[in-house]
Amino acid sequence: MLPSWSGDAIGLKPAQPSYVAGDGFPAELSVNWSGDHPELRVLFDTLGEEDADSPVDTGETRYWGRIHELFTTLAGRPSTAPLWHSLAWRPPARVVHKSYFGLYEWPPAHRYAAVGEAMDRLGLTIAWDDARRRVESADGEREIEFFAVDVADGADARVKIYYRNHGADVAELNRVAAAAGRHDAESALTAYRTLAGGAESAGEAALSCLAFRSGLDRAAEATTYLRLPSLAAGDAEAVDRTAALLRGEGVDPGRFRALAAALAPGPLEESRGLLELVSHRAAGRRGDITTYFRFPVYDQTLATVELG
Repeated sequence: MLPSWSGDAIGLKPAQPSYVAGDGFPAELSVNWSGDHPELRVLFDTLGEEDADSPVDTGETRYWGRIHELFTTLAGRPSTAPLWHSLAWRPPARVVHKSYFGLYEWPPAHRYAAVGEAMDRLGLTIAWDDARRRVESADGEREIEFFAVDVADGADARVKIYYRNHGADVAELNRVAAAAGRHDAESALTAYRTLAGGAESAGEAALSCLAFRSGLDRAAEATTYLRLPSLAAGDAEAVDRTAALLRGEGVDPGRFRALAAALAPGPLEESRGLLELVSHRAAGRRGDITTYFRFPVYDQTLATVELG
C-alpha cells in the first residue's frame, strides 16, 4: 500500500509538503489503548499518486468503490481531494485499512455537496441530515475537513466525517459529540478537562469526528481530538496529562510513557509537538483513547504547508 515516496531519502525539507503534519512530513503514528492489546496505526499521505487510489486489491468493498469518484474532478470538484490511507493492527486480529479524503482545500459548498452525495449513495442520508442539524445547532464555528471510510466489507464498516472547530471550549466539543447516539457526556467532559489541564478552552483547532454505520438513522459514535501543543507547555506535560487520563479510565499508562520516551528526539522535557493529538471516544468502552505522534522531521522555518 505504501506510495513510491516511501523509498525516498527524507532530506532537509519536504519535496511536496503534506497537510498531515505542520512541518510537511507525510505520515504519523498512533496507538489506541483500549482493550487487552493496544492497536497500532500508521497513516500516510499518497501525495497525489494516481496508482495509490485503491487501498486494497481484494475486490469491491462496502463503501470505497461507490464514492471514490465523488471526491475528484470527475464529479465537478475544484480539485481531486488529497487522499490518505491508514493501516491499523490490534493483535491477533487482521490489519484494518482506512482511507481519508481531505476536503480542506475546497469552498464549503463543494465540501457539503460531496459529503451529501456520498452519504446518499451509501444509504446514510437520514443519519447525516440528523447529525448536521444537531451539529449546526451547537455553538461556535466549525468546518468539515475530512470524509473517511473503513475499507472493509463487514457490516461494522464505518463512514466518518471530521469537523475542525475554531475557538471552541470543552463544553462546545461535548455538545457536538452529543450528536452521536452513543455518547457519555459526563465522562467525555472529564476527559477533555484532564487533557486541557483543567481549562475550559479546547485549545487550537480541536477536531470532532462522527462515525456512521449502515442501518442507523443517527451518527453512531463521536470521537474528539485535542491538540496538546496548544494546551500544554511541552511534551512532558502533554504526556503527564494523557497518562492521567489513561489511568483514570483503567489503563496502565506505562507502555504509553515508554513509547513516548522512545519516540522523542531527546528528553521529553525538551520536546514539543511530538504528541500532537489525543482523542477520546465516550461510547461505552473505557480507555478508548488514542495518542497521535508526529515526528519533528523538518525545520519548521523551511516548511510551506499551512494548517489553516
